[in-house]
Amino acid sequence: MARGDQLGRQWKIIQTLISSRIGKSAADLAEEMECHPRTVYRDLEALQVAGFPIYTERSGGKNLWSLLDTVKHQMPVPFSLTELMALYFGRDMLKVFKDTPFYDSLESLFQKVKTTLPPESIKYLENVEQTLHLGVKPYKEYGKFKEILNRVNDAAISKRSIEIVYYTMSRKKESRRRVNPYRIWFFNGTFYLIGFCHTRNEVRIFALDRIKMLHQTKETFEVPEDFSLEDFVGPSFGVYQGEPVHIKVWFHPDVAGYIKEKIWHESQEIHPQDDGSIIFEADVAGTEDIRFWIMTWGSQAEVLEPASLREQIRAEAEVMVSQYEGKILTEKRESDLETA
Repeated sequence: MARGDQLGRQWKIIQTLISSRIGKSAADLAEEMECHPRTVYRDLEALQVAGFPIYTERSGGKNLWSLLDTVKHQMPVPFSLTELMALYFGRDMLKVFKDTPFYDSLESLFQKVKTTLPPESIKYLENVEQTLHLGVKPYKEYGKFKEILNRVNDAAISKRSIEIVYYTMSRKKESRRRVNPYRIWFFNGTFYLIGFCHTRNEVRIFALDRIKMLHQTKETFEVPEDFSLEDFVGPSFGVYQGEPVHIKVWFHPDVAGYIKEKIWHESQEIHPQDDGSIIFEADVAGTEDIRFWIMTWGSQAEVLEPASLREQIRAEAEVMVSQYEGKILTEKRESDLETA
């Protein structure tokens, strides 16, 4: 049996006993956990050894298992024991924010949570942490941009416009902008500023680590009531914005399962084919992000629509072939000269 399965089941047993007013029999627990009663008995014994105050008493002709009421009610309202444990354990998910003001505050919160949990819960957490690790990649070292991140966040909270020098990666140029910072958005390992750009006269997205200089002005602003972050970023497949376009992509049977098991875009529709392949359809804002995504699947993916996206990927593939063939020819010539 996988260690993670055992700990997950034991976690559910703790939650069940905390929420139960009169206790649960081993048979009841086994039914809820979808396992054999003998397995439940082993789990209960393991939890007792770990220090959890679990006890059993005879009631109504059954042996009912319960958790001491002192443990159930010693947690400060409105958090339950399992909610605090989940919050504390969630710090592993947030390590990507290390060296940012957000992480510093979260770490302080986690330390307070730790002092609130009873010793037996801390011991159990240590066991869980040894079996489950959450990796978030890619990400950037945001400690280098801590000051910018802090100042943008402060401007967004105080609703003050900022003047920035921004480096645009595609044009390899710096430009001066005045921006009303609406939201800070974390997506795919990067912090972004979403705000109204006075230069472009529209809401734009800026990567925080490309802000080279920042000055907070005395000019205040209000976020429009009809602005919705979900509506703004939702249509895009990633970060890039663009005109609405309907895309249709065929995926080989070998990768169809990977595509079907995730929600890649809220508008997606997946159509299984008789040979095991699938056709993926979605309505996205712009094709830059989805073009990169399609190309990661190599020859296992083929764009069916639109024709413009199909042509872009075909042209990119030709350039790649040319580069590799050129490298191979150069290496062959050098090898022939060495052996001549």
